[in-house]
Amino acid sequence: MIPPLDTAPALLVAAPLLLCVAGLLLAPLAGLERPATRIGIVAVVALVVGAYLHWRFTVTIPWDAGWAALGFALFCLAVELFGLFDAAILFAGLMRRTNRSAEADAGAARLAARPRADWPAVDLIIATYNEPIEVLEKTILGALALDWPNLNVWVADDGRRAWLRDLCAAKGAGYITRPDNLHAKAGNINHALKVTRAPFVAVFDADFVPQRGFLKRTMGFFDDPAIGIVQVPHSFYNHDPLQQNLALRDALPDDQRFFFEAIMPGRDGWNAAFCCGSNSISRRAALDAIGGGLPAGSITEDMLLSLALLQKGYVTRYLNEPLAFGLAPESLDAFFVQRARWAQGAMQILFLKSGPLGPGHALRHRLFFLPTAWLSQALMMLTSIISPLVFLFFDIPPLVGVTAESAIFFLVPMVVAQVGGIVLLGGGRYFPIAAQVLGTFQSFRLLPVILKTLIKPHGHAFKVTPKGSDAAGGGYQRGIFLAATGLMLATLAGLVINAIPETRIVAQGALVPMVAFWGLVNIVVLFLAAMLCLGRPALRAEERFALDDQVAIWRRDARHATLARGLDISVSGIALAGDGLVKGEPVRVRLRGIGSIDGVVARCHGGRIGIAFAAEDSPARDRLIVSLFTNGMNSAVSHVPLWQATRAMLTRIVTADMRLPQGAAGQAPERAALCDDRLPKQTHVLAPAAANAQAASSQPIRRAG
Repeated sequence: MIPPLDTAPALLVAAPLLLCVAGLLLAPLAGLERPATRIGIVAVVALVVGAYLHWRFTVTIPWDAGWAALGFALFCLAVELFGLFDAAILFAGLMRRTNRSAEADAGAARLAARPRADWPAVDLIIATYNEPIEVLEKTILGALALDWPNLNVWVADDGRRAWLRDLCAAKGAGYITRPDNLHAKAGNINHALKVTRAPFVAVFDADFVPQRGFLKRTMGFFDDPAIGIVQVPHSFYNHDPLQQNLALRDALPDDQRFFFEAIMPGRDGWNAAFCCGSNSISRRAALDAIGGGLPAGSITEDMLLSLALLQKGYVTRYLNEPLAFGLAPESLDAFFVQRARWAQGAMQILFLKSGPLGPGHALRHRLFFLPTAWLSQALMMLTSIISPLVFLFFDIPPLVGVTAESAIFFLVPMVVAQVGGIVLLGGGRYFPIAAQVLGTFQSFRLLPVILKTLIKPHGHAFKVTPKGSDAAGGGYQRGIFLAATGLMLATLAGLVINAIPETRIVAQGALVPMVAFWGLVNIVVLFLAAMLCLGRPALRAEERFALDDQVAIWRRDARHATLARGLDISVSGIALAGDGLVKGEPVRVRLRGIGSIDGVVARCHGGRIGIAFAAEDSPARDRLIVSLFTNGMNSAVSHVPLWQATRAMLTRIVTADMRLPQGAAGQAPERAALCDDRLPKQTHVLAPAAANAQAASSQPIRRAG
């Protein structure tokens, strides 16, 4: 029996919290990769949550209150239980995280032992609709450079563009088009499947560039006849809106690392991984078993494809290796086009025969493919923001019977156990504050989309995520900014009003300090969400990569080349250490293994030379693209420590620039000048996202495609 907590010794009150913290600190010593350790972490979290729920049901619900107070308390409880349900699925997945690299090694060795002429044929389909040439040329050239002897590269163009047909002919890729756009991306790929014949089919979105060894690392899995699809993660060579708009480019990984590096390996352990639209390869016989192509009942045809294959006994295997790199959304408008499509498609599969509620699925697959986390996460985020306001202004609490002692004994350990458990099981890819900020930010826009889709599941148009120059602008999110700022000011006003005895609205003054802490956390989250609304333009038209090599520069009429040390390079230009050139001077740059590229000096001062490459097509330019984007130059990653990312985000509150960006009025902001040494270099890091106090019980959803 637990004595009354208001009279219990302080050590007893703090005992559950101290035990949780001690367990989280000691768990890594037992080896986080050991199944017993991971099961133990989940068991401890379940025990703490169970004690918390017993307290919630028996103490914190005002069963004898009026309809308004009881109704609000029950609504908050229902949202919390909804989030805990999805959190249980998340923990189950993280408990069985896999690492298939050793199997990929074995498969590659089996391939190497066979004559290359006997390696199976592969059709690689690049699905495109309206992406610009600067995006498509990288993907086409990267696909053509794959190290595979029997490969056919096809560009499936739903935009029916003559320039793209000519580009494919010039580079050596096949070109496929069709007279209509029926069923959008799924229909485009299905049409391409009808005119191709290879026994294996790789699919890439227009912005994802495969690394040269992609097929050698993935094809060995198909020696198991039960494997229908092999999927690799979506990795990015640019910064996403969270990194860009909060000026956290070097301090925070992109928001999809938690999904691709923790959740998907966990789902793979249950044979519940799914195709993510790009960076995958499928067995054609498996596609034939479900009708010869991708299901077209949802605008997220990729997840539905994996579900349909499961009904036929085929598994999607996940290899957690960065074998293709693409573009994260380059503006907030592009971000919401992408996330709204994912949310709509996820809701649509609930209503389909091949969906998780349809026949022929194992219970674990039904649970893992339930798309409820989209809804529970949005509800949890917004409820956690609104609940303190309802209490502060209307004296209607989300829960009753709460004292400082009971909060320390039941509530705080529940939060610590869930957040800490996800941090440990997520392998350093989970950043609670970043996830809370992004989740709150996107919930304002996604919750209406989700509710609308539940009411009207079908009839929603497939919208392609804008890429490259098409994604310019779209920075300022006025509606979310006003909502976040208004809620932040209202929370602050409610705290001030209730801090003064003469104006206090809350009858139980003892509860104000606890609600004040909750409100202050919300103010921090809302402030950062408001900053996130102020879209910053991309600093460069092309991503730069570090270069440490001698470069030869030929000036007009010069008999000998000048050597300079390379600093960084992109498709559009190069930065060198040196002096002695004149701005506007035409030059020819010779790169080791690439050849010569014409250019013009764009900058030359302070011991730094910037040269803009000529834009015309050439074999050397093609070799440069292949070298930059397919040989691992963009795959150097760093895992940011949790404390470092948290400190960086909190520092942004002090150093925030809340001025509207140049593109806020709708005009496309200019890209920064080439080789501006005041701009930070692009870095490529992997690792990230999910929750705070209440959000810790919500399963993050991260997909790409």
